[in-house]
This record gives sequence, structure tokens and C-alpha cells, in this order.
Amino acid sequence: MSGVEEGNEGSGRGAMRHSATKAARAGACACLCGLLTVLTSGCGISSITSGLGNSIFGSSSSQSTPPPGVSEEQLLSAAKSDVGSTGSPVGEIAHGCPRLSISPHGSHLTIYEDGRAGDGLAIMHRGEITKTARECQIEPGRVTVRYGFSGRVLLGPRGHAGNVKLPINVMVTDAKRARVTGDTVSVDATVAVDNPIGYFSTVRTVTFDIPEGTRPGEYEVFVGFDQNAQGAG
Repeated sequence: MSGVEEGNEGSGRGAMRHSATKAARAGACACLCGLLTVLTSGCGISSITSGLGNSIFGSSSSQSTPPPGVSEEQLLSAAKSDVGSTGSPVGEIAHGCPRLSISPHGSHLTIYEDGRAGDGLAIMHRGEITKTARECQIEPGRVTVRYGFSGRVLLGPRGHAGNVKLPINVMVTDAKRARVTGDTVSVDATVAVDNPIGYFSTVRTVTFDIPEGTRPGEYEVFVGFDQNAQGAG
């Protein structure tokens, strides 16, 4: 083989090696891009709602549907699951809405036999608010809050089987904690000797005006047991 032929053959092999290297690099790049696409497409992390571990309205960051509304059935189911702290919220945080809170000392109510307040052996029944939820509709100068709460009633050593009714106070306050409006409602649950824990849930609506220049989030709705109920201690 002549020197010219050897030179041409060497240059041909070099060109083939260069083409093969480029093809390999392109293939590797395509594989890497495909792998990144698969990885990133699988990164939809489920979000946990305002109820933390006790949320019953779990949502996903990849979903655009709105969270379910407040309902007695969902609150009752959450109360029966009995997880989380007293008065813990259920479902999504309704940003921009007035807050819903348990009034100070209003999360529970213990009813005693007459004249025996504070005696543990004289307890008839005890009510506890364990779950809350709310949503709102904001209009110019007015806010409507749909709120709900649920909980349980426990039969005490001096209690009687049957229906137990307990009073609840509701109050709306502004940014300065001044009273805007209020209401009184009652909840009831059925207890028995062989089933000493009953559950309740209720959903209500309150509408109030807000002055120009104020924000709905500055207002707060308080719910709590009426501590002045007969036999309370």
C-alpha cells in the first residue's frame, strides 16, 4: 500500500471515530434529558392542609379543583377520628377569611350535680369541641362566613343516658377585639351507659359588614361553650 493510500485510510478512520464519538455524546445527552424529564414529571408532592396530620381534605399540588366546603358530615367524621389537638382545624386554610377560633376557656364544659361543682364524682357529662372549619364569601363592604365545629360529649359518673344538650356562644370581633355581632346555639349528642361517648357537629353562617379600609382577615369568629350554663363548674 502506498503512502498516499495509507494517509487516506488513516484520515477515514479518524473521521469515523469522530462521528462515532459525536453520536455517542448525542445519545448520552438524549438519555440524560429523558431521565430528567421522567424524574421531574414524578415530583408532584402531595400537600398537607391546615389540619396537619388530621386533615380530612387532603389535596395535591397537581390538582386545581377547589377544596370541599364545610359540612356537618365531614366535621362529625373528623371528630370521631379523634386525632390532633382540641379545636384543631379541618381542611384547607381559607386565606383572607376571618379566623375561626375557640374562645378562651370555651373548648370544654363540665356539668355537675347541683351544688357539687368541682367534685369529680358528681360529674354528669362533659362536652368538648375538637374540630373546626370555615370558609367565606367576600363582597364589597360585607363578609359571609360559613363556619362549623364538632366534638364529643362524655357521660360522667352521675350522668343519665339519653340526649344531652349544651349551649354554645358565638361572637365576631374586629381588629381591636371589639364585638361586632354574636349568636347563641346549642349542640346535642346521645349517650348511654354502654356507649358513654356521643358526638355532635353543626354548621352555621354569619354575615357582617366591614368598614371601608379594613380587611376580612382582621376579623375573628369565636365559638365556645357557655360557661354560665346551669351546673357548669
